[in-house]
Amino acid sequence: MKRAAALSTLVCLLALTAAAPAAPSAPEAPAVPEAAREKGRSPGSLLDSVPRSGVLKVCTTGDYRPFTHLDPADGTYSGVDIKMADDLAASLDAEPEFVATTWANLSKDVAAGRCDIGVGGVSITLPRARQVAFSEPTREDGKTPIVRCADKERFGAGALADIDKAGTKVIVNPGGTNEQFAREHIKQATITLHPENTTIFQEIIEGRADVMMTDASETLYQSKIHPELCSLHPEKPFTFSEKAYALPRGDHQFKEYVDQFTHLATHDGTYAAYEEEWMGAS
Repeated sequence: MKRAAALSTLVCLLALTAAAPAAPSAPEAPAVPEAAREKGRSPGSLLDSVPRSGVLKVCTTGDYRPFTHLDPADGTYSGVDIKMADDLAASLDAEPEFVATTWANLSKDVAAGRCDIGVGGVSITLPRARQVAFSEPTREDGKTPIVRCADKERFGAGALADIDKAGTKVIVNPGGTNEQFAREHIKQATITLHPENTTIFQEIIEGRADVMMTDASETLYQSKIHPELCSLHPEKPFTFSEKAYALPRGDHQFKEYVDQFTHLATHDGTYAAYEEEWMGAS
């Protein structure tokens, strides 16, 4: 009888053990951002790794004033977004390390981990958004024409119909939204690609081209430093776009930080002061 009772007790204990809920497993480690896993970045967020390394790698083209300009004489960068990159790095207890890129490769370089952020008047587009994340926008913009002031009457109100005529020479820099806009809208005028964005406006001044359609912000800056050039209707551009900073996909903590940094700078007068320095009245 004692043996039967003991066996019965053992069976009950085994049944209770089987029915008890499993002990909670240890929490999983945070997922490594997709960009870090696939592109070779160190695991974790740039929000942590940049302060540890003391370096913020910044991709920029250096050819798009007022946002980014590379001085070929001494290799230094300047511009509205260069100032912002300096401030962002300082806020992370780091120094900026500028990485040269092109408009055709900027998004690819950010996605591949060659840099932590892409700056320099970068327009938000859906094709770019498939490769990178974007910060909160810094400003609104849009395509508008810039011509020789002597030709303002020739182009009337600056409508596309006034520009897209046989005999008009439209010039664009390759690989970015300027070329995309020209290819989509110019059918009668001649389109010429000029690879050097730093000298492209001189082509208009010297008569080898008639018009360029680029972001209103750039036309305002160029007309400021080149009195021979006039921006047509920069307050009413052909398109709507926003400029922002390109960030690696998947690093949500870093994106949230850059969003907050950008939001503060665009609302406390910091960004406006940098734009005034470059685009304000001479």
